[in-house]
Amino acid sequence: MNIPFVRELDFEYGMVARLSPGIRRVIAKNPSPFTYYGTGTYIVGNGEVAVIDPGPDLASHVDALENALEGESVTHILVTHTHRDHSPAARILQQRVGGMIHAFGPHGSGRPEAAGAVEEGADHDFAPDIKLKDGDTLVGPDWTLEAVHTPGHCSNHLCYRLREERVLFCGDHVMGWSTTVVAPPDGDMQAYMKSLKRLLADDDTVYWPTHGPAIRDPQSFVRAYIAHRESREDQILACIEAGDDTIDVMVAKMYATVDPRLHPAAARSVLSHLIHLVESGRVTTNGAASLSATYALSG
Repeated sequence: MNIPFVRELDFEYGMVARLSPGIRRVIAKNPSPFTYYGTGTYIVGNGEVAVIDPGPDLASHVDALENALEGESVTHILVTHTHRDHSPAARILQQRVGGMIHAFGPHGSGRPEAAGAVEEGADHDFAPDIKLKDGDTLVGPDWTLEAVHTPGHCSNHLCYRLREERVLFCGDHVMGWSTTVVAPPDGDMQAYMKSLKRLLADDDTVYWPTHGPAIRDPQSFVRAYIAHRESREDQILACIEAGDDTIDVMVAKMYATVDPRLHPAAARSVLSHLIHLVESGRVTTNGAASLSATYALSG
């Protein structure tokens, strides 16, 4: 199943855009192969508001957010997860506009067995004022946000559901312009697939990712995401059967048309798939699953 990506986005850096009666967005000027046009910070509500994913430590973006919030009271600052394009500005913004910082927890807090491992791009300095768990609700005068724990991309990844509009701020769990990177040690493919399948039971009408445009048919999109991941595992198994038994060879074959700058991230995503395949008994390896290991089909 092909993923129906939507990549067009009409915006201006640093300007606040009204997306719905209860949602506004300001996009940071931090474009990259991983952030697309940049980090989209959402403002929920009017008057007394919540801010979702303040973004990177980028002065121009924090200034733009402060301008957008002029005359309003910030009661909550919410973080989906602790990568450096999402969480570092939380404390800086708090110092300017107030509000308590909410998140699942510090980086790696959803997967303590990976503690101490190095992950590029992680914000290890982040700590929330208030820790959230799955199902917790946050309330403003004209909005209700529900925390939805969706580990996979990060073990501490939360989505936030705006009940009044039946929309989901999905962070990096699902993105309209690209697939999501699931990179060990904190990224976990098995957890990611479970988190995707969980969303199919919900009745959200729109997803607002932190990067890129809205996803307007979310259930169909998530089904395509799941099918893509299952197809990727089939590709990995086919590579191994053909004798392509190391990750570098697999990536060169499977991602031949992908920007080479993304190949290191692709390699970690393939590793996450292989960890899942080893844990489920479909693949074996000469020791622990790693980027340098050699893999074989079981049996």
